[in-house]
Amino acid sequence: MFFKDVIGQTEAKRHLLTLVHEGRVPHAILFCGAEGTGKLPLALALTRYLCCENPGEEDACGKCPSCIKMNKLVHPDVHFAFPVIKKKAGRDTVSDDFIDVWRQQLIDSPYFSLANWLARMGAENQQAQIFVRESDEIQRKLSLKAGEGSYKIMIIWLPEKMNAECGNKLLKLLEEPPAYTIFLLVSEAPESILPTLTSRMQRFNLPPLNEEDIAGLLRTRYMLQPEDASDIAHLSAGSVLRAIENIHLGEENRLFFELFTSLMRLAYARRLKEMKAWSEQVAALGRERQKNLLAYCQRMIRENFIYNFHHSEMNYLGREEAQFASRFAPFVNERNVIGIMEELEEAGRHIEQNVNPKFVFFDFALKMIVLLKN
Repeated sequence: MFFKDVIGQTEAKRHLLTLVHEGRVPHAILFCGAEGTGKLPLALALTRYLCCENPGEEDACGKCPSCIKMNKLVHPDVHFAFPVIKKKAGRDTVSDDFIDVWRQQLIDSPYFSLANWLARMGAENQQAQIFVRESDEIQRKLSLKAGEGSYKIMIIWLPEKMNAECGNKLLKLLEEPPAYTIFLLVSEAPESILPTLTSRMQRFNLPPLNEEDIAGLLRTRYMLQPEDASDIAHLSAGSVLRAIENIHLGEENRLFFELFTSLMRLAYARRLKEMKAWSEQVAALGRERQKNLLAYCQRMIRENFIYNFHHSEMNYLGREEAQFASRFAPFVNERNVIGIMEELEEAGRHIEQNVNPKFVFFDFALKMIVLLKN
């Protein structure tokens, strides 16, 4: 990944290059932003540039031995840590157990979500974490002498998934890192990272991508007509991943859409037996997908509430979602929208705390009967 390959984020690229040229690169950078804004691609582009033996003014050369190694992500001084699932019961898994799968994911596309990564690992119902043993691996790797005689770089993807004990063990290393060591952390929920860790990093916020950058990608890579590309870019809310999903409603999003619409209809009709069956279906999805479903439901409630104002430029609904909203939106109003969102947030907290999902989702479904009548 070169800077030229990162979609949009012109200001962010310019700022990072200025830091490198002026010798002011922080020892720990926390890239923050929504899913699909290019945080990980930007971290990879910066890594390549820092390791390049003959960098140009705006990008790595692409020809030196370091760049050749980066093409396959096998540079000896570039290390990765990321959420993984347990391979064996009773033993913490580390990132290197999935490093080949990880490299292939980055080579295929550095724009991907946690859901994509879980599917790539074959997680099924397991939740991914950065386990405590990973901190020992990070310390071991960074204690080694740089193989190429330049920077040692540790890229940590989704540090919010880091086990608390693992995070605490990294405090000293982040405070006093070895010489020429740089941490690049890529987060979508920085508020969930230990404050003692974030206080040792320089935060770098990435805004949503502008619509023209996304539309340009859709025209060139996916051969969409300009009008279709512009429409999808608007619906994508600054996310490349959502834009790709919006080309054709992704398999997981389609499932979430069907589950959401089904629940709303069942709750309105007070069909308790079918609602119980619905909660059992959702309980079988696995906790990561359950959390993704709740996030999708929050988005749909928000978008349906906004739909009532009849300002299409404020809405980010796909075609099928908008068709459903044309009938459902009046039932989401100022009397119940806050209550529904609070119930979704509470359900999310319970899922995080490993409460029985059948109880969580049936309880939420029952509450929707009352809330939709407000």
